[in-house]
Amino acid sequence: MSAEALFLSGDAALLGLAVAGGVAARKPFAGTLVYGGALAICAAMLVLALVELLGRTNGETLVLPLGLPWIGARFRVDALSAFFLVVINLGGAAASLYGLGAARHEHSPGRVLPFFPAFLAGMNLVLVASDAYTFLLSWEFMSIASWALVMAHHREGDNARAGYVYLVMASFGTFMLLLSFALLASPAGGYAFDAMRAAPPAPAVAGLAFILALIGAGSKAGIVPLHVWLPLAHPAAPSHVSALMSGVMTKVAVYGFVRIVFDLAGPQGWWWSVPVLMVGAGTALLGVLYALMQHDLKRLLAYHTVENIGIIFIGFGLALAFKWFGMPSAAALAMTAALLHTFNHSLFKSLLFFGAGAVLSATGERDMEHLGGLIHNMPRTAFAFLVGCAAISALPPFNGFVSEWLTFQAILLSPELSSWVLKILAPAVGALLALSAALAAACFAKAFGITFLGRARTDSAKHAHETNRFALAAMFVPAALCLAAGVVPGLFIDALSPAVSDAVSGRMPAQAGIAWLSIAPIAESRSSYNGLLVFLFIAISASLAASVIHRFASNALRRAPAWDCGFPDSSPATQYTAESFAQPIRRVFGGLAFVTREHIDMPEPGETRPARFELTLGDRIWDLIYAPLANSVERAAVELNRLQFLTIRQYLSVVFAALITLLVMLASWP
Repeated sequence: MSAEALFLSGDAALLGLAVAGGVAARKPFAGTLVYGGALAICAAMLVLALVELLGRTNGETLVLPLGLPWIGARFRVDALSAFFLVVINLGGAAASLYGLGAARHEHSPGRVLPFFPAFLAGMNLVLVASDAYTFLLSWEFMSIASWALVMAHHREGDNARAGYVYLVMASFGTFMLLLSFALLASPAGGYAFDAMRAAPPAPAVAGLAFILALIGAGSKAGIVPLHVWLPLAHPAAPSHVSALMSGVMTKVAVYGFVRIVFDLAGPQGWWWSVPVLMVGAGTALLGVLYALMQHDLKRLLAYHTVENIGIIFIGFGLALAFKWFGMPSAAALAMTAALLHTFNHSLFKSLLFFGAGAVLSATGERDMEHLGGLIHNMPRTAFAFLVGCAAISALPPFNGFVSEWLTFQAILLSPELSSWVLKILAPAVGALLALSAALAAACFAKAFGITFLGRARTDSAKHAHETNRFALAAMFVPAALCLAAGVVPGLFIDALSPAVSDAVSGRMPAQAGIAWLSIAPIAESRSSYNGLLVFLFIAISASLAASVIHRFASNALRRAPAWDCGFPDSSPATQYTAESFAQPIRRVFGGLAFVTREHIDMPEPGETRPARFELTLGDRIWDLIYAPLANSVERAAVELNRLQFLTIRQYLSVVFAALITLLVMLASWP
């Protein structure tokens, strides 16, 4: 049986699980059935995807008598789709493992269990689709299934609004992709991907299809300014679904962009790299700034997905530029950095959402201002979350450092480009990337410190308990992979080289044979990194320091009051808060990225009432783009509502006028 048939069989099994989950949702064994079955199926498809990726096979197109009558439903697995199948099914397996423990606490199983495996099936179908109709149908199925999961707890907070905004943005993105595929299809209606490759469009048409693909796939990925749905929808979903949406579904959008732009659109223009680089840099910087301002732990993580999507698109922009100017080695480096960060982000973002879910289930709180001191009651969760924080902050020896370091190495090659626009733009993008990396470290110092360190700010945090063993396993597996991909990154770089070759027709030099498992993206004489030596240095130096301190320090026990910030009060309220941590950065960047309003009520001398500080933080992009658009739509709807109350004569007049207009347009059509 071909790989395509095996993947379709796995998708069929997931859809069968969705039906079983709907039928048996209220049974006590339903969660074990659905999540256990999804775990087994995703694990099997993960192994199959690894075999396809490492075997360097391109597969054969499987055609089923479905879909469009003249082409059918076409499915094919090549190296590029195999890589993303690894990402999706690894994340799906981890989320399913987490779900085995979360199912017992789910108060709306009938709204979650049927759609969870359907969501997984939709993402897998997108990756194996080999024609525009099947791709878009699977894309919409994925969007609807994820929307149902976002709406699972629709009566809580602002979840209903989150679902509505998500549905509108998903529909908009699909429409843009539909137009992009329509432009790429040959005049004979060649909606199969093979037909699009065989008959590439004219440069102007290809450029328009590229812009539409950037908008359509970018809206699902969360690029700025199309990100507004993401910080609403991701926190609204159950935590393991949030991990899937943030760590996995956004990668399906990344795949859609790569498939259209690097595979189907034909020869690219050099200018294509300019909007991708600008969007990527702006997305990275604004995403981390938005994240820094958040108190809600899950919303902070959602905004950080925006930042990491920006880093990935920076790599794509560099790859487009290098490919156009005939620099295949540099293009392969940039594409490797982007795809490796795609894989890395799926690991540490899933880990962090699992950790946030464990905190939520243990305390009932997502607001960091109501947490604190959790490291004492949840030490294993705190350790796993700390690994995720270090990885997403690009700290060695974890995987986030490697992919961002490779991105910087690609930026350092930009002076060799022939375009002065790119010679100026690329270093500016590098500066913004460096700034976003520094802000990311500050953001997760805040997230971990306010949540897990210090003293408990509320009773719910004080009486928190460690999470279940399934959630811990779901966190420690990606944590171990974050370390492995940071310590021996050459093995991962070599593994994804077939996907890089599919995208840019080039690959980095083989890394596995370099001494001491170092990586040399260009040449050993120019730049190299050894994650194993860095890891050994950190481990040995930390162990020696701890040994020396324990050997020579005094055994006398000394107790002293903790530093109290100048307020000798034992109340946890005297600790740093999430707001106070972010205040200096908000003061610097507030006018650029946010709409901030501060109101200080300071009592006069002699008054006994307390001082009050109120902060209102708004999204400038929402206020400038989406709020006016929503108001315009509402006003138009009110005006058009008058059409419901016309007389028969008026209705006939409207129909007659529409008919005349259509006839005139048809007669004047060239």
